[in-house]
Amino acid sequence: MTEEKKGFFKRIFGLGDAAPEPEAKPEVALESPAAPVPEPVVVPAPPPVPEAPPAPKLSWFQRLKAGLARSSSALSEGIASVFTKRKLDAATLEEFEDVLIQADLGLSAAATITAALGKGRFDKEIGGDEVKAILAEEVSKILAPVARPLVIDPARKPHVILVVGVNGTGKTTTIGKLAAKFRSEGRSVMLAAGDTFRAAAVEQLKIWGERTGATVVARAIGADAAGLAYDALKEAQAAGTDVLLIDTAGRLQNRAELMAELEKIIRVIKKHDASAPHTVLMTLDATTGQNALSQVEIFGRVAGVTGLVMTKLDGTARGGILVAIATKFGLPIHFIGVGEGVDDLEPFEAADFARAIAGLAG
Repeated sequence: MTEEKKGFFKRIFGLGDAAPEPEAKPEVALESPAAPVPEPVVVPAPPPVPEAPPAPKLSWFQRLKAGLARSSSALSEGIASVFTKRKLDAATLEEFEDVLIQADLGLSAAATITAALGKGRFDKEIGGDEVKAILAEEVSKILAPVARPLVIDPARKPHVILVVGVNGTGKTTTIGKLAAKFRSEGRSVMLAAGDTFRAAAVEQLKIWGERTGATVVARAIGADAAGLAYDALKEAQAAGTDVLLIDTAGRLQNRAELMAELEKIIRVIKKHDASAPHTVLMTLDATTGQNALSQVEIFGRVAGVTGLVMTKLDGTARGGILVAIATKFGLPIHFIGVGEGVDDLEPFEAADFARAIAGLAG
């Protein structure tokens, strides 16, 4: 077919090669306008939280009253149950005496207090508050003669204090607190770790020595306690120390061989200073109740106890045992403790104790 005819058919039927596609033009990326940078948001710091004001420090009487709360509560409940719109008669007085005995005040003290309550009030109505006031007055009378401070003799260099008592009465802690008191008075103090059977007791005494600046004399666990006491006394004399506090192993009062060891310590001390120990201080745990009476009796016979420290009054409803002990033995009560803090051991005050155990304000 001629080129002319091909051209004719192309024109008539639209036949022929497809037209070439146009060349793709490269896309040109359009620059987007720069987004505005947001300004930093400044969050103001929260206002400082004001520190809570320190809790007001409780007075000694407030701490004593809190420590004796369980004891006073038991007495108050007993008094309330007896003196409820009743006249004072023989039956009422007998019930009141039972309340006092159950609070561990002892038979003798209970009888004395009951007699004082009945004097001039028989067959008259009496309220619980008046009963508490009479209770406090009579307890104070019983305790006043034994509330005596521990006096350190400045002529003794050192004044030797041997601390004795059964296991768990707080001997080592009491020694530490006494060391802090003596140091605050400007006295030099040495501590002898005579409880050589318990590593914990030795370490505890060393900690108290660091806290108070007192010198501590210690030996290996199991060392002879009497020999340690002797060495400590010689060191204290050489150093011109004011007070030597000697810890001893806790021992049950019914173990003859252990009490014999305590006698040995005293004999050895006296070989070096016939007048020592100048004070034999016995710690008593208030939670032991009536058992404390036998402890005082036996330790008094073996060690010649000259004064008492009552501890753990805050953990018992049997604080009245102090009244029973005072009535039976008449030994000086130098200190009482109502907690673990160094400030929780204070000189014994009869009137404060009496009002606290009766549940009265100071």
